[in-house]
This record gives sequence, C-alpha cells and structure tokens, in this order.
Amino acid sequence: MKNYTSEDWEKVLEFFRNKFTAGETPSIDTILYIIGVQELGKGFRNFTKDEKLNLMHLATCRLLEPYGIFEQTHIDNEGWPHFKQKKSLPSGKDFELYRQAIIRYFKKQRLI
Repeated sequence: MKNYTSEDWEKVLEFFRNKFTAGETPSIDTILYIIGVQELGKGFRNFTKDEKLNLMHLATCRLLEPYGIFEQTHIDNEGWPHFKQKKSLPSGKDFELYRQAIIRYFKKQRLI
C-alpha cells in the first residue's frame, strides 16, 4: 500500500468542504456516500435510505478493490455494480486503510 501523507488527506477533506459540506469537515460516511454516487454514475437525486446504504457499500467495494478485498462480478439490470468479497475485511473499521484508499481514489480521479 502506498504511503500517502496527512497533507493528501487534508486535500481530500478540503475538496469536500468546498464542494459538498459548506465548510464542514465531512464524515467518512459522507465521503463514502459521495464516492458511491460517483461510481453509480447516475448523478445526484433523492435516494432511499436503503439506496444510500448501498451507495456506501458500492464505494467501499470500489475503494478496496485495488487491495484485492473485493472484485466486481457484474452490473445488474438497474445499473448497480455488484461485487464478491475475496478477502476478509480488516477487523473493525480500519480508518487508515479507508483513508489510504480514498486518497488513492482521489489521485486516480485527478481530484487532488
């Protein structure tokens, strides 16, 4: 795993503060939700509670895919990507792994 800096993480947070959270520091759930919307590729709309959870799951799968934890299997008739889990997730919510994966995603998308 590439070692990104705290400055990289601050750039991600600043991106969200400027574009989505009106200057407030976003939660990890907010970040996952926005990444999920981006990955679904259907734009912003009013999502149901279940859809919001699915978007966060989509983001988690997409973020952890490069680490071999998830693999995309197919896209369903409604356009939602589906994944299978190939490796165990780290115990608990490993913030550092998510942070590194989010930074990697933002660099790959050329957002920071």
